[in-house]
Amino acid sequence: MNNGKKLYTLIVHTENIAGILNQVTAVFTRRQINIESLNVSASSIEGVHRYTVTAFTEKDTIEKIVSQIEKKVDVLQCQYFTDDEIFMQEVALYKVTTKVLADNPKLSETIRRYGANIIEVNSTFSVIEKTGHTDDIFALNRELGDTGGLLQFVSSGRIAITRARIEHVSEYLDKFTTLYGCDNK
Repeated sequence: MNNGKKLYTLIVHTENIAGILNQVTAVFTRRQINIESLNVSASSIEGVHRYTVTAFTEKDTIEKIVSQIEKKVDVLQCQYFTDDEIFMQEVALYKVTTKVLADNPKLSETIRRYGANIIEVNSTFSVIEKTGHTDDIFALNRELGDTGGLLQFVSSGRIAITRARIEHVSEYLDKFTTLYGCDNK
C-alpha cells in the first residue's frame, strides 16, 4: 500500500495511431498521479495496440481516469484491474561484476533462490535475468546491491493479461461490428 492507495493496472486498447501514448499519460499528469510502470505493445488483434499502465491511487480516481481515457477518439477500450484479477509478470536484467559473482558462492544460491538465470558471463561482468513479480525483482536487486558488485539494473514494467477467457476488447469489437455492420479485421 502507498499512503492508503492501492495499485491498479489499466489495460488500454487503442488504434495504432501516433500520439495516443501522450494522450493517455496526460490524463494521469492532469490528476497528478504518478505512473509506476508503462508497457506498450501490439495486442492479439491486428492494428490494435495495448497499453499496460500501473498506478497507486484510490478506486474513485482510477474510475475517473478510465472514463477520461475512454473518451479519447482513438481509444477502443480502457479497463482497470486489481492484482487478483490478472496474471502479470515483469522482466529484469542485472549486471554484476564477475569478480563479485566468482568470489561469493552464496550469490549463486541467491540467484537460484529467486529463480533467476545467469545469461552472460565474461571477465568483466555477468548478466542475470529474472522474470517474476515486482516485489521479487526489487528484492533481488537489493540483495545484489548489498554485494557491492551491482553495476546496472533495468526492469521492463508490468505486462498483464486478464483472467477472462478472451480479451475484453474482442467483445467490444464484436458488438461494434454487429451494431455498425463493420468488419473489424
